[in-house]
Amino acid sequence: MPEDVAQHSRPALTAPSDRDGPSVGRGSRDPYFDNAKYLTLVLVACGHAWEPLTYGSRAATAAYLTVYAFHMPAFALISGYFSRNFDMAPGRLRRLLTGVVVPYVVFETAYTLFYRWAQDDPGYPLSLLDPWYVMWFLVALFVWRVTTPVWLALRYPVPVALGLATLAAVSPDLGGDISIQRVLGFLPFFVLGLTLRPEHFERLRGRRVRLGALVVGVGALVTAYGVAPWFDAGWFYHRGSVTGQGASRWAGLLTTPALFGLAVLLTACFLAWVPRRHMWFTALGTGTMCGYLLHGFVIKWARFRDWYAAEWLHTPLGQLAVTAVAVAGITLLCTSPVRAVLRCVVEPRMEWAFKRPTAAEPSAAAPSAVDAASSPSSQRATAKAASRAPES
Repeated sequence: MPEDVAQHSRPALTAPSDRDGPSVGRGSRDPYFDNAKYLTLVLVACGHAWEPLTYGSRAATAAYLTVYAFHMPAFALISGYFSRNFDMAPGRLRRLLTGVVVPYVVFETAYTLFYRWAQDDPGYPLSLLDPWYVMWFLVALFVWRVTTPVWLALRYPVPVALGLATLAAVSPDLGGDISIQRVLGFLPFFVLGLTLRPEHFERLRGRRVRLGALVVGVGALVTAYGVAPWFDAGWFYHRGSVTGQGASRWAGLLTTPALFGLAVLLTACFLAWVPRRHMWFTALGTGTMCGYLLHGFVIKWARFRDWYAAEWLHTPLGQLAVTAVAVAGITLLCTSPVRAVLRCVVEPRMEWAFKRPTAAEPSAAAPSAVDAASSPSSQRATAKAASRAPES
C-alpha cells in the first residue's frame, strides 16, 4: 500500500504516548498500521493466487469469497485514513506525482510489454487510460487523493460517496476509462477512512470486540462456504454495473449499500486482530508498494504458463502449498533489497522536475495505504518538517 510520507504516529486519545503500550515518540512509526498494510497485502496476494483453485474446490472458493469481501475495501479505507491531511499543497502534490503517478506510468508500461512478450502479442495496445490488472488501484488512489479536499468540506461525505457508488452500480453505460466503475465503487471506503480518527481504532482493542470479530469472521467463512456453489465473486470486483452480474439494473440500489456494510464489518474484524506491537513482519509494511506492483507479474506468469494445470495443486495439500508460496513470495517482494532496487521508479526523488520548496511550504505529504515511503531520506525530510506540518 503506497504511502507518501515516511512516518505515522501511533493513534492516541490524549497524548503522544499510548497508555496501553510502550511509549512512542511523535516521530516514530506506529507498528499497528505497518502490520495492517503488510497483512492486507498478504490477503491480496493469496486472493490472486487462490483464484484458479476456486474452479472445482468449494473450500478454496469460500476462502476466496471471504477475502475478496473486504481486502480491497480495507486497502481503500486505510488509504483514506492517511489522506486526511492532504490539502493540495505543493509538497504533497509532488509526493502524489512521484509516489503514485510515476509508478503508475512506469508499471503500466511494464505490464503491457510483459503481456506482449509472454503472450507473443506485439500488437497489444498500451493505454494509460485502461489500467491493466492491479494497476487500477493507483488510478483510483490518484483520483481519490486529489478530491480529498472536496470530501473533507462536505458535512456528510460518506453518504454522498455511497450515493455515487450506487449510481455507478446502476449505470451500465458509464464506460471503462480509468476503471471508473472501480474508482467509484470503492470510493465510499476511502471517504470513510477520511472520517476516521485514532479513537475509532482504539475501540477495536477491547477483548469483547476481538472475540466478536472472531465470531463474525468464522460466520462469514461458513456463509461463504454455503453460497460458494452459486455466488459470483464478481459482485466484489466493482468492475461494472450490476447488470454484468445478471441482475436487474436497479438491484444496485440495494446491493451496493449491503456490500458496503458487509465490507466495513469484515474490515473492522480484520483490523481488530491486527497486532499492535512490533512483529517480525512489521518492517515489511514499509515496502508494500513494491510487493503490490511486482506480484502481478508472478501471478500472471503462472497463469500464462499453465502452472495451475498440475492436478496435485487442486488437492488440499496443493492449496496449502499455493498459499505458502503466495505468502513467502509477497514477503520477499516487500523486503529492503527489493525496495532499494526499485526506489528509482517507486519512490523517485525527481528534484530536477520541481521548483525548490519555500520555507513556509509543507514538505510532508499525506500517506496512503499501498506503501510506506520510509527511506532514510524521507525520514530526514519528515523530521525536519514535523514542527511546521501536522502528522497524519
